[in-house]
Amino acid sequence: MSNQMKGAYILMESLLKENVDTIFGYPGGSIMPTFDALYDYMDKFNYVLTRHEQGATHAAQGYARVSGKTGVCLVTSGPGATNAITGIADAMMDSTPLVVIAGQAGAAFLGTDAFQEVDLIGCTLPITKWSYQIRSAADIAPAVAKAFHIANSGRKGPVVLDFAKNAQVEMAEFNYEKCHFTRGYIPFTAIKPTQIDAAAEIINNAKKPLALVGQGVILGNAEAELKAFLEKADIPAGSTLLGLSALPSDHRLNKGMLGMHGNVGPNIKTNEADVIIAIGMRFDDRVTGDLKTYAKQAKIVHLDIDNAELDKNVKATAKVLGDVKASLPELTLKIKEAKHTQWIESFHEYEVKEDEKVIRPEVYATEGPLKMGEVVRKISEATNNDAVLVTDVGQNQIMAARYFKFTKSRSVVTSGGLGTMGFGIPAAIGAKIGAPKRTVCMFAGDGGFQMTIQELGTIMEKQIGVKMIILNNNYLGMVRQWQELFFKKRYSSTPMMNPHFNTIADAYGIKNKEVNTREELDAAIKEMFADDKPYLLIANCEEMGMVYPMVPAGETVTNILLG
Repeated sequence: MSNQMKGAYILMESLLKENVDTIFGYPGGSIMPTFDALYDYMDKFNYVLTRHEQGATHAAQGYARVSGKTGVCLVTSGPGATNAITGIADAMMDSTPLVVIAGQAGAAFLGTDAFQEVDLIGCTLPITKWSYQIRSAADIAPAVAKAFHIANSGRKGPVVLDFAKNAQVEMAEFNYEKCHFTRGYIPFTAIKPTQIDAAAEIINNAKKPLALVGQGVILGNAEAELKAFLEKADIPAGSTLLGLSALPSDHRLNKGMLGMHGNVGPNIKTNEADVIIAIGMRFDDRVTGDLKTYAKQAKIVHLDIDNAELDKNVKATAKVLGDVKASLPELTLKIKEAKHTQWIESFHEYEVKEDEKVIRPEVYATEGPLKMGEVVRKISEATNNDAVLVTDVGQNQIMAARYFKFTKSRSVVTSGGLGTMGFGIPAAIGAKIGAPKRTVCMFAGDGGFQMTIQELGTIMEKQIGVKMIILNNNYLGMVRQWQELFFKKRYSSTPMMNPHFNTIADAYGIKNKEVNTREELDAAIKEMFADDKPYLLIANCEEMGMVYPMVPAGETVTNILLG
C-alpha cells in the first residue's frame, strides 16, 4: 500500500517519530502549508503561539533546559526567520538543543529576491551545529532525523531546517528511520584510559584541589556522578552561572558561584589551589578574568565533551575528552579517598567576610528601600528553595543567581554566553511547559521585561502559571553600575521612564501587585503562591543599588570588589 503524503504531513509524522510533544511558533506565508497540516495534529502536539519569533526560540530554550528534550520552533521565512536568529545564537552559546524549522520561498524562486526570501543558511551557519535547506519532499524525513540527532547529541546545540514552500506541498513516500550516525560528525569520543590515569595521578597528589562545575554536568545528566567524585576525594567546588544547580546549594562542598559577580571564596581560592578540575565548563572570560594571571600556580585537569574547548582559553595539564557521564565514574574509580579538611576550612574566612560586607546588607535589610537581594531571598524561601529560577539579563540576573537557592538540578534557566535581554518571559513560558509540576519564578529588570513584554499574551492565552517578578529600579541597572564605576557616573541612556506595569498586566488578565515596602512584599509573596496561576509582582527597589562582589572586566579574579 502506498504511504504517500504531502511534505507538510511528512514533517508532522517525522516530529512524532522523534517524540516531540510541544512546538513553539508563529505562522506566515511561506510556512502556511505546514501550519495547515498542523491543524490536523492539534491533538498530538501542544502548539504554543508566541507573540514574536524570538519569543518562540527563547521559550523552546526554556523548555529544553528543564526537560532535557529538544526544543522545537516553527516560523516563517524572511523576517520570521531573522527574528529567530537571536534565540538560535543564544542556544549555540549555551549548548541548548533546538530544532528551528523555518519556511522559505519555493525552490524555483531561490536567489531571485522573492517575497520574504532571505539566505537563512548563510545567516545561521556560524551560529548552529547544522543548517540545511530542504528543497524536496523526499528530503524531509532524513533531514528531520539528522537534525534531532545532531541537536541533542555530543555538545548539544541548535539546528536550522530551511523548508522550501514547494517541499511542503509536494507528495513523497513517508519512511522514517532514526539517525544514529552521520558522516563527519562524531558526537562522542571513546574515553582514553591514559587520560583518566593522568588526571587521577594529578588529583591524588593534590593538597588544595578545587573543582569548577559547568553546565556540561547538567546536560550530561551527571549530577550523581559529580557528587560521588567530589565526596570521595573531598574536593570543594565552585559553579559557573549555568552550572549552579548541578550540586544542591546546601551541599557541604558547594562553595558558591565563580566569576565576575561570584562568591569571594571560590574566586580567591582559584589562585591558591594547586589543582583545578574543570568539569563541563569552558573557562569563559566572565569566570577567568585576566588569563595572564589566572591560576598560574595550579595544574589544570579539564573534562569536556568538546575537543575545541580543551586548551582553548586555559592550557590543561591533563585533558579528558568525553561525556562526563562516562568519564567522571572512570575517574572516580582511579582517585583515592581523601580528606582536605584544612583546605576546605580555609574558605570560611572569605565566607564570613562576604556575609558581613555584602550578603547581610543586601538580603537582610531592615530599613530604607527594598533591596533586590532580599526580594530574591524571600521568594526562594517561600518555595522551599525548590523552584525553577528563570532570569532575564542584568543586575536582576546576578542577584537572582546569587541569592536564589536550589535543591534540584535543571533549576537555572538564564542566558549565559550571549547575555540576551528579553530572554526571561518567553524562557519562563517554556520552562513551565517543560516542567508543569514545578514552580517557575522569573526575575527581570524593568528594561529586559519590556523587550519581550508581548509574550504576556502567550501567558494569557495558555494560562501558563509562571510567577514573574520585576526588580524595578527605573534604570538599565547593570549598565548604570558600569557607568558609575568606570565612566565617571555619566549615566548615558540608562535612566528609564517606565509604563504602569500593573495596568499592562490587567490588560492581559494577569493578577498583579506593586510593592514598595517590606510589609507589602511579604503579603504579596503569599498571595503570589496561593495558586498556580500566572502572577506579576513589581518590586520597586533602590534605584542606585549595586551588585557586589565584582571582579572588574579583564582583571585578576583575586582583585574582587566588595563595595
